[in-house]
Amino acid sequence: MAFPSLEITGAEVLFEAHPHTSCPLIVDHYGKLVGLSIGRGFTHKVRELFGGPRGCTHTTALLVAMAPVAVQCSWSMQASVSRRSTSSAPDQRTLSPQQRETLWRSNLNTCHVWSEHGEQVANLRAGGELELPLAIRRRYGELGLAPGNPPD
Repeated sequence: MAFPSLEITGAEVLFEAHPHTSCPLIVDHYGKLVGLSIGRGFTHKVRELFGGPRGCTHTTALLVAMAPVAVQCSWSMQASVSRRSTSSAPDQRTLSPQQRETLWRSNLNTCHVWSEHGEQVANLRAGGELELPLAIRRRYGELGLAPGNPPD
């Protein structure tokens, strides 16, 4: 998968165990994943391409479950890339409203917290800071760090 676009660059399905001898006949069909982005619309596209008789119900269920996990991981990957970068991350206070929104737009309407009419989005659009996830805040606390000072 390409980062940060989240585009699938290769796909291979391997059935090590399966209930019917003909189950593996569908594996090549999953090559249609290549070129798809796992962002917005991915679940719909997976069901369109591989739902019902067009795929394996188990493989399709795994794909649908995998996408949100990968998207959530992309935030950590971006933070890691930024931390290793020789240039510092841009000061969000100097970004335009459009530039700020680009940083979190992929999460818009993915759940109630990210509702375009919810508190978090209203706060961000008003210039507020993105709340750090609880797990990160806990880890900072364990390390004795303030939330704005990531570990080296």
